[in-house]
Amino acid sequence: MQSLKSRLVAFVLRHTRKKAFRSPEGLQALIERTRKIQDHRPPPKVASRLDIETREIAGWPVYEARPKGSTPARRILYLHGGAFCFELTPFHWRLIAEMAERLGAHVSVPIYPLAPEHDFHDAYAFAGAVWRDVVTHDDEVIVMGDSAGGTMALVLSMMAAKEGWARASRLVLISPAVDATLANPRTHEIALIDPWLDIPGGRYAFEQFAADVEFSDWRISPIFGDLAVLPPALVLTGTHDLLYPDTVSFAEKARAAGVDVTMMTAERMFHVWPLIDMREARTARDRIVEWLEAPRPGHAAEARVAAKA
Repeated sequence: MQSLKSRLVAFVLRHTRKKAFRSPEGLQALIERTRKIQDHRPPPKVASRLDIETREIAGWPVYEARPKGSTPARRILYLHGGAFCFELTPFHWRLIAEMAERLGAHVSVPIYPLAPEHDFHDAYAFAGAVWRDVVTHDDEVIVMGDSAGGTMALVLSMMAAKEGWARASRLVLISPAVDATLANPRTHEIALIDPWLDIPGGRYAFEQFAADVEFSDWRISPIFGDLAVLPPALVLTGTHDLLYPDTVSFAEKARAAGVDVTMMTAERMFHVWPLIDMREARTARDRIVEWLEAPRPGHAAEARVAAKA
């Protein structure tokens, strides 16, 4: 059964964030409100757990987080979500801290320019510079991303192959947004039970980010790109996330292209549930650590996770 905490979170989301995603006006109003209060800096409890430095690449900040007093050999590039419009949050930071500590990893966290003030061109000019700096031919680098950050992880992986940059060793994609067209009929069905996202607000976010680029362009919708160039990937998705149908289609298409995809599907879970402190999230985080600690990803597999009381 679904945990009481996850049901409570879904209830709160349905009466807060879901309202914003029901219309372009609602999402724009939420963006305007959050701009006044959002702060991408690590919260004090996270800052006390890690050694964190800040530097700039192409005029934008990049946090470098490490476990206290260590020099990690493992490197992670973390790309945060937020519909391309919202800032890195304490929920992201807590996941980043846990990955750094449990995996003994140095985590690079870029603070990329957000829509609607900036668009896809600005975001990828910066993110590409970060990729070339962090993902090198000398070390294996894991790239993780949630939601819009998962989109960016996929697009940058394809850009790296196209431009001859160093390639990531593995991808971890949490509720990735892979198809901005939102044309899958199942997406409209899931939208009715998704407690967080909705189609009008989602389309508006993509419009602000895409600028002059068609939604069917692989740089906006990576499902239409050359999936064969992707490294092994762990994809986490929930059945109550409106992005779920497209995520399943992406995994099937990537496997058909020869990519080693491991998919974790959580029953009744909503968008980016692994970021929230609840039982289902702990299960997902354990799976991420287990997969990344394995010498190499196993054959493509699916694990359907039913919450237990």
